[in-house]
Formats: sequence, C-alpha cells, structure tokens
Amino acid sequence: MSTDDLEETASTTSWCCASCGICEVDDIKLKKCAACKSIRYCSVTCQREHRPQHKAECKKRVAELRDEILFRQPESSHLGDCPICLLPLSLDVQKSPMQSCCSKVICNGCMVASILHNKGGKNYACPFCRHEYSKDDKTETDVNVMKRIEANDPVAIRESAIRHGKSGDLGTAMEYFKKAAALGDAEAHYQLGMSYTIGRGVERNAKKEKYHMEEAAIVGHPAARDAVGVMEMRMGNEDRAVKHFIIAATLGHDGAMDGLRQGHALGRVRKEDVDIALGAYQAAVDATKSPQRDLAEKYLAEFEEFHEMS
Repeated sequence: MSTDDLEETASTTSWCCASCGICEVDDIKLKKCAACKSIRYCSVTCQREHRPQHKAECKKRVAELRDEILFRQPESSHLGDCPICLLPLSLDVQKSPMQSCCSKVICNGCMVASILHNKGGKNYACPFCRHEYSKDDKTETDVNVMKRIEANDPVAIRESAIRHGKSGDLGTAMEYFKKAAALGDAEAHYQLGMSYTIGRGVERNAKKEKYHMEEAAIVGHPAARDAVGVMEMRMGNEDRAVKHFIIAATLGHDGAMDGLRQGHALGRVRKEDVDIALGAYQAAVDATKSPQRDLAEKYLAEFEEFHEMS
C-alpha cells in the first residue's frame, strides 16, 4: 500500500467509529477518545466495547502527547519579563519584589529608578500602576493583597499561601496553593510538589509530587524542571533526566548546569550537550543584567549597609 493510500485510509477511519465502523454524517456526530484524541466513537456503548482493544494503544499515545508538551523548550522562565523595562526577570526572587497593589513583579532596577525619580515625594507610588502607598498605613499592603485574592489573582493567592505557611497555618496554605495552581500559577505547582515531597501540610505522595513538578516545568519553572530531572535519574531514566537538566540550564538554573557538569565527569552526559547547555545558560543569565539593575544592586547594598551602621 502506498503512502497516499495509507493517508487516505487514516483520514477515512478517523471519521468513522472505531468500534462499529459507522461514519460521521449530519445526524451522527462522533466524539474523540477523551484521553488520546486519536480515534472516535459514535456512542459511549461503542467506546466501552472497544476499550479492551484500545487500552494499550491509548495509554501509549497519552504518554507520547504528555512528553511532547513536557519536553518542549519554554521561551522564558515562568517569571517572564519585568513589565517596565521588559528584560527577563532574574531567578533570584530577591531581585524582583511583588507589588501588593497590582501583583506585578518588578525588577530592582525599575524599583530603585522609580524611588530615586520620586525622591522628595510625599508617598511611594508603584512603578507600574502608580498606586500611592501611605507611609502611615501599616495594614494597606494586607488590604491590597486581599483585594487581589478576591479578584482571583493567582500571584496574590500564592504569596498569601507562602505567608500562611511561614506562620504555621499549613491548612490554609495548602488551600491557597491548590487554588493558585488551578489558576495556572507555576510557583504554586512547584510549592505543592515540594509539599508532597516532604509531607508538609499534606501526606507524602510521589505521584502528586511528580504531577505538580511537571506542570510547573512545562510553563518554564527551572527549579521544578531540575527536580523532575532528579526524579528521572533516580528511576534510571538517564536520557530523560539529561533532557530536563539541559532545559533547566538553558533557563539559567545554576543547579541544573552543575548537574550536567557532574554528569559529564561521571561519563553520563556528552561534552557537546554540556557545551550547548553552557552557552544557553550564560545567555539566559546575561539577559537578566543591565546597567540600571547593576546600579540598583549597588544602591540597595549601600542602603542596607547604612541601616546596619545606624
């Protein structure tokens, strides 16, 4: 059978019920298998009858589809770019504070530039939304965060979860993490993965740990990607582990880059893979730097030193 014949047959069968063979017409609508999306059925009855024949192939195809998503190289880390200078945010979260008024994460470079520009002003204003904070209102930040939570802002929900966790309220923390994760927040998925790893606030669960780490990795969370690589390495899946480490390294993750170097020293990682990852790693790190951010770091270091001396 020729390639054209095979394509024609596949096209035809995709519009026919995999169980009874009836084809889709105006009054008969076929529905795809919800899991693999590769075959169609005319009814739930036909799907149940065909399940024993389709189960193995369905499971295989679902795994293939998952891997296609999982091993896709993200364009950037889950943090994205600073909304003001539009440069990639550093993976060091201390260099990019969140604004409670709008939940935007802004780099220190833009933060300090705004502070210096507003020097002498009555109140501090958010560099992004220009919301003015009162120097005398100690509860304003909490009020702003609550407003963002009520608006279903995943960043605010996740940050609130972190605060509840630090205060020992693990039940509320897990509730908020799950809510933020359901809204697509990568850091919330990562925090849930860590919780299921160590059993903090929940029972340890390897399956849920892997799921949440993978969900975070898919949207560019390098630490989660590195964690998935470690899991794969422990299971003996070295090729898969190396792929994860390379992706994490290209996003600027120090641990993943170190892991690749160690893997090469042990003869488990090819030198060309290390070299390619190193070039991408350095490019990712360099992309987060700018003269404005360098000046901000110097300014903040001097400011901290002044307060320590006073």
